[in-house]
Amino acid sequence: MMIAMNRFKVRHGHETEFEEIWEGRESRLKGVPGFIEFKVLRGASFDDHTLYSTHTLWTSLGDFEAWTQSDAFREAHRSAGSRSHIYLTGPHLECFEVLQSMAADT
Repeated sequence: MMIAMNRFKVRHGHETEFEEIWEGRESRLKGVPGFIEFKVLRGASFDDHTLYSTHTLWTSLGDFEAWTQSDAFREAHRSAGSRSHIYLTGPHLECFEVLQSMAADT
């Protein structure tokens, strides 16, 4: 498995706008081969921004890379540049291979 994370530095005063973008966004991930899970995370606030991250879990790096080359990916990200005023910097992608995983007993 692998995790793809995008970090966003959202300018103060634009946190609600950022969160509403994600709440209202039509997901193109369901049914994509290898996709397992998606989360939007809110982190700490700093002097000039609040940190957010999106987190997707995939069965493999190859499945994630195939998603990034798909028409569904392009459609999901087509308006990404139109809201650059809310970001301190562009998103920062980080990918991690899952070496160990643990879940709570149910």
